[in-house]
Amino acid sequence: MTSPDDPQPFSLRSIAVAAFGPTLLFGIGTGAVMPVVALSARDLGASVAVAALIVTLIGLGSWFFNLPASLVTLKFGERWSIVGAAAAAGLALVAAALAPQLPDGIWLLAAAMVVVGMSSSVFGLARQKYLTEAVPLNYRARALSTLGGVNRIGVFIGPFAGAAVIQFAGLSGAYWVGVVAMVGAALLSVTIPDLEVPAPKPGADVGPQPTLRSVAVSHAGVFLSLGVGILLLSALRSSRQVVIPLWADHLGMDATQASLIYGISGAIDMLVFYPAGKLMDRRGRQWVAIPSTAIMGTALLLIPLTGGFTGLLLAGMLIGFGNGISSGLVMTLGADFSPDRGRGQFLGLWRFMADAGSTGGPLLLSGVTALATLGAGVSATGVLGFAAAAVFAVVIPRLKHRRNY
Repeated sequence: MTSPDDPQPFSLRSIAVAAFGPTLLFGIGTGAVMPVVALSARDLGASVAVAALIVTLIGLGSWFFNLPASLVTLKFGERWSIVGAAAAAGLALVAAALAPQLPDGIWLLAAAMVVVGMSSSVFGLARQKYLTEAVPLNYRARALSTLGGVNRIGVFIGPFAGAAVIQFAGLSGAYWVGVVAMVGAALLSVTIPDLEVPAPKPGADVGPQPTLRSVAVSHAGVFLSLGVGILLLSALRSSRQVVIPLWADHLGMDATQASLIYGISGAIDMLVFYPAGKLMDRRGRQWVAIPSTAIMGTALLLIPLTGGFTGLLLAGMLIGFGNGISSGLVMTLGADFSPDRGRGQFLGLWRFMADAGSTGGPLLLSGVTALATLGAGVSATGVLGFAAAAVFAVVIPRLKHRRNY
């Protein structure tokens, strides 16, 4: 594996299987089960509200475990953290598949979803930290954009794989697809080469590892400036996943039409991640951060103006393009400003902020819609895009000297 200081030529293809293969499989595993969790809960006797809560537990488990995930990665190292996270997710999905056969299986399903979320947190953080340290700086954005893009491809493939098996095995078939994918991710992750830890320079002060608190205090300026942009971007991204189906329903479209628009938007999302990463490496992070958020914000402001299938499709395609070019942006900026010592702790805090935004975006949409109208709620989420673009336009150039540019 080439280190960031290695003068040897570097190629992403040389690390493709070890670096991106487990991420693809993990994405397939989570993608396969996401559409059926609520249905499984309903079959186990849960109300609609409880079924929605169980789905939410995946995101909550990931959000709240971001900080412990940094400590797990520090203790066990990147490779074994990735292996363990995939294995834990696989075991959780086994439990979810068996839940209908057990009394009070709804509790087992809920616990399994929490573990899947926690595992996703460890897997994502360890994978991000590994690539940050393994890939040369001038390839960083391309590597992390590809990582994000490969995960999206996996999540896109997963529901189709799950649906194919459900035809023969019922709802539990989706969970078994997830189990197979997670086992494959764990086995493939074992082949990841360990990073070489450079020897400390003579006379260097090698003290104890920084704590989460000390990293938060020493990098407060970054978290309170650039971190706000990341929080807004994450809120924007999560809101756009809810907006398209809701507005399609508002316009009286059937599920097939809504799914088609959502699917085309997702397909465009997956096609543009690598060129965006290359642009970030060659021209700078702001060349993607500002346009992507402004494009998504514009598309969301246009959605309330649409009155039919074609208009919503065009707006959805614009959202997909904006989100696609931002693939890996959160990870890249986190890697750029993370310290050499305490990187895992920094990334844990960084991901915690991003997940807070992901949780808050749909809440904003829900709150404004409840107080006013759905159109007003969609417009409010669109404003988040311009707010994020403004933060990035001001902050990224000012912080440019701080780290890794």
